[in-house]
This record gives sequence, C-alpha cells and structure tokens, in this order.
Amino acid sequence: MAKKRPAHGGTGHRQRLRDRLLTGGAEALADYEVLEYLLFGAFRQGDTKALAKRLLDRFGSLGAVLDADPGALAGVKGMGETSAATLKATALAARRMARSKVQKQPVLGSWQALLDYLSIDMANLTVERVRVLYLDTRNRLIRDHHVGDGSIDEAAIHPREVIRQGLDLGSTALILVHNHPSGNPEPSRADIQITQRIAEAGRLLGITVHDHVIVGREGHTSLRAKGLI
Repeated sequence: MAKKRPAHGGTGHRQRLRDRLLTGGAEALADYEVLEYLLFGAFRQGDTKALAKRLLDRFGSLGAVLDADPGALAGVKGMGETSAATLKATALAARRMARSKVQKQPVLGSWQALLDYLSIDMANLTVERVRVLYLDTRNRLIRDHHVGDGSIDEAAIHPREVIRQGLDLGSTALILVHNHPSGNPEPSRADIQITQRIAEAGRLLGITVHDHVIVGREGHTSLRAKGLI
C-alpha cells in the first residue's frame, strides 16, 4: 500500500491565505499576499512570499506589477513564462470586468465605473496614450478609439480628424482620455489648448465634448470639473 505523500511546508500557509481571502472581505489580504496567492497557480508548492515582495519592490505597486510587460516580469528572479502569464491573465480579467460595467449603458450615468475602467486600463502605463470615447444620442459607448501614443498635441491628435471620426460613426458626443506616466494627472497647457480646439470644432459640427479625463497613478482630473471646457 502506497504511503501518503507528506504535505509540503507551505501547505498550512496557503490554506490560511485561502481562508482569509474567502471570509475576510476586500481588504483581507495585503498587496504582497494577493500576489502570493495568484502565484500559487504557477507554483504547485513552495513559498511565494519572497517572490511577491521582489515584484512589488521592482515595480512599486500591485497595479504596476499586473500591468508590467511580460518580459519585464520574467526578468525578476524566480519568475518565468508560466508565472508571468498567470499575472497577465489576472490583469486581463480585471480589465474585462471593469469594461463590462461601462458597456451598453449611459456613460454619464455610470461615471465612477468609467473612471474605474480607465484607471485599471491606463494608470500604470509607461507611455502617454490618447483615446477618444465616442457616444451615441443616449450617451452609450459606440467606440473606444485608441488615437495613438505620445504627447497630446496637434502633432499627435488632429481636432478635425477627431470630429470627422465622430461624424462617420454617427456620434453626437465624445470624451477625450489620456494618461500621464509621471503619475500626476494635472493638465498641461497643451492638454487644455487641444481640448478647447476639439470642443470648438465639435460645436461647429454638432458633436459635444463632454469631458477630457486625465489619468495617473495619483488619481484623475476632469477638465470639465475644472471649468476648462
């Protein structure tokens, strides 16, 4: 009769984390413990705490770890292709869950869900990305258009082209979005100027610019709330 294989040393710790996760609510686990638990799927046994802490030390936050390039993740001691894929799948699931909350419903009536989606999707990007959210007459999302990467000025985003795209889609309103990789979401002079030019072009052709949202690790800024549109 075969002997029962003894449990490895980390079994009890894994069970305790699982119990806390299932019964303790949203704040039951610290960020490094969330990463520990995610990494259990890639490492069938053993302690993943040290690796989780190395990842946080390398990238700075849980969000930044999940948003990191797979090659950068694999470069951390102890990581490999399988463990990097585990973390990227988690990030993908979070994005899709957040996106589902803003689809097929009026964006202006679910503003916090939109901000959550944009933050998950853009706050930890290392490049500046420009997007235009085109809306229909009921302010539902028609298209989330990735305009390009780089500073938001007329060399990267053309007011006439933004409005022409809206006309082609039958859009009546839009929301401009971009991120600041520095983390600080305060608008620059260029941000304000290009927003005002697009808003003016929209007024001439019947497309309303509801807002320009700037996303950063430190939060977000609405140019509409600041009275800049």
